[in-house]
Amino acid sequence: MATSIALVTGAGSGIGRAVCRRFAQAGIQVMAIDRNGDEAKSTASALEGAGHQGMSCDVASQTQVNETVENIIKSMGKDIRTVSLINSAGITRDKGFLKMTEEEWDAVNDVNLKGTFLTTQAVCRAMVTKGLTGSIVNISSISGKGGNMGQANYAASKSGVVGFTKTVAKELGSKNIRCNAIMPGMIETPMIATIPDKVQAMVKQMIPMGEIGKPEDIANACFFLSSDQARYITGQTIEVTGGLGM
Repeated sequence: MATSIALVTGAGSGIGRAVCRRFAQAGIQVMAIDRNGDEAKSTASALEGAGHQGMSCDVASQTQVNETVENIIKSMGKDIRTVSLINSAGITRDKGFLKMTEEEWDAVNDVNLKGTFLTTQAVCRAMVTKGLTGSIVNISSISGKGGNMGQANYAASKSGVVGFTKTVAKELGSKNIRCNAIMPGMIETPMIATIPDKVQAMVKQMIPMGEIGKPEDIANACFFLSSDQARYITGQTIEVTGGLGM
């Protein structure tokens, strides 16, 4: 029986799907969570091993998050001792901030920042109640470090994720729950696919390693931070950018 379980939000595509694959390869039971339930189930069905599940959940809804986490906790086997949560769900609504609407600001912050808060809170409450140990990894962005044109909402949300991560690490360290963040740079995902080729080429020239990263690069970092190899690492933000933004 598996002794570890991984909950991954934004699991329907991109980084989230790659994270699910990485944890499943290590024999960890994966709960693939996405607002698009069909995509989540598609991810789960393609994973190595058995026992993986895909489920629909809007991380911006406290009701849905609490119900989803409660159902997962109820379905866990008694052998589960360690929980990993990877908060990968994220959206963009790019526009110059002078023209950005309140709705566009709220939509991005509701998913990227509030969603990270709601999911982390629900999972950590359950972990503390059951005496489980584990790790939280929140996906930020290099945009949260230096800002980015047309992304006032996105940059603010991803910067907020870093501050939130450090606070959770301080509050829950004594409970044997670690919390870290990853700042991806330019990664081959559906989100990046919407950026014009000309802009992508310009950004690529700014990357010291000279190439756009892959979702697996982020997935490997998530797995490391969730593993025993990182047992003494908490409250940290790791940039996985090929050197972009350093």
